[in-house]
Amino acid sequence: MNTLQRAAAGFNTLVRPLLKAPIIGKYISGSIAEISYTGRKSGREFSLIVGYKLRGDEATIAVMLPDKKHWWRNFYPDGGPIRIELDGVTRSGNAVATRNGNQVSVKVALTDR
Repeated sequence: MNTLQRAAAGFNTLVRPLLKAPIIGKYISGSIAEISYTGRKSGREFSLIVGYKLRGDEATIAVMLPDKKHWWRNFYPDGGPIRIELDGVTRSGNAVATRNGNQVSVKVALTDR
């Protein structure tokens, strides 16, 4: 595990309970969410905390330092199923990653309410 992965794991460990906290959770859940997906090659279940922007039934996740992260590649270029917890409710969707130079974003089309 490299330094970035250790830092991300520590961040996830600290933020995950805050998202579920009654007072703080409602303030940070508008821009931070937990996503879960199944690895395309490994078949393992993964969960991580990401920043997102929601517009209607589409969430956009900007991937910071994409060359040092691998999770978004599960959705590049063909997309795949994902779950995202929004306001305490887990919603399903289809995620597709796009790359433009050094910028990567993952668009999640939410499929349920």
